[in-house]
Amino acid sequence: MAFDAEDILAGLRPWVECESPSFDAAAVNRMMTLASRDFALAGAHIDRIPGRLGFGDCVRARFPHPKASEQGILVLCHLDTVHPVGTLAALPFRRDGGRCYGPAILDMKGGTYTALRALKALQQAGIATQLPVTFLLTSDEEAGTTANRDLILAEASRHCFILAPERCPTNGGVISSRAGIARFSLDVRGKPSHALAAASAGSSAVREMARRVLEIDGMTSPASTFAVGVIKGGQWVNCVPIACHAESMVVAKTQNDLDDAIARMHALAGTVNGATLIVTHTNTRPLWKTNPASLALYEQVRTIAASIGQTIPLEPGGGGSDGNITGVAGFATIDGLGLRGDGLHTLEEHIEVSSLAERASLMAALFQHLSPPA
Repeated sequence: MAFDAEDILAGLRPWVECESPSFDAAAVNRMMTLASRDFALAGAHIDRIPGRLGFGDCVRARFPHPKASEQGILVLCHLDTVHPVGTLAALPFRRDGGRCYGPAILDMKGGTYTALRALKALQQAGIATQLPVTFLLTSDEEAGTTANRDLILAEASRHCFILAPERCPTNGGVISSRAGIARFSLDVRGKPSHALAAASAGSSAVREMARRVLEIDGMTSPASTFAVGVIKGGQWVNCVPIACHAESMVVAKTQNDLDDAIARMHALAGTVNGATLIVTHTNTRPLWKTNPASLALYEQVRTIAASIGQTIPLEPGGGGSDGNITGVAGFATIDGLGLRGDGLHTLEEHIEVSSLAERASLMAALFQHLSPPA
């Protein structure tokens, strides 16, 4: 099918300009309302699923189909982002040659909206899909999917294929494996004193956390990446701070490396110079190794792509996504079906405009031709 990239961009813009950081439930819910309307206009039945654990709502959009009661295709998406409200001032939606910029345009509003447009085009053309199609839009992927894992797995169990339109590899391929990610909460407890009159009588939680941050960063190796991305401490500049909090994560490409990294983080706990570090393992996004069901799905994807003139290699994925959750559970999952681009999670986040029509065509072909496993 022929798709107009400019037309897709025009529809995508309101999504990009509706800022929706994970930890702002009201903002995420505004995005879910906007998306719900677009899905309803495309003919989907909308189920709004209340949020939990302080996160925003989720949305299930089911398209009518003669075999609606049978297992079909689940398009797994998230509409929460890492960009705080106000990022648009520094990263406005803008076109610059073959690129288009904006917060979360690549991760992953662009891929989600493009998949919607692909299915909408089939509906408008009167072209039936072999399988029923459902989109699940979740609200906490960037926060580690702590609230919605059960929802994702429950919905996946009702479908035979899981398609995730996250950012695609640079070569235009797709993904059927991803690294594992563990997250940690770090808390240092120090000893108070006056910062000037009796500084030596206290033990600074901020100073000890700063030392630990450098230690954690220094643990990065080719096997695993360690990072600290959040730090908060102190209350008065004239008081030796007694508390400091930080959040850390580790990423590894093998289970042994992930297990080792987790053990190394726990080993940091203890008391040094009167300040005590407490390490709490808060969340793990499991390492996803390609499973037979995903490989069988990939063979269909590769064949269908070839029928429209596209070559789709299979690539390992860096980082993690909600595809880890369904892939590890054994469901047939293909990730990386979204747009090409770069700069995700930065003020340079952008998509390659040429990938809009390309990936819309691919998704339309998959919706039309994917057939149930034998």
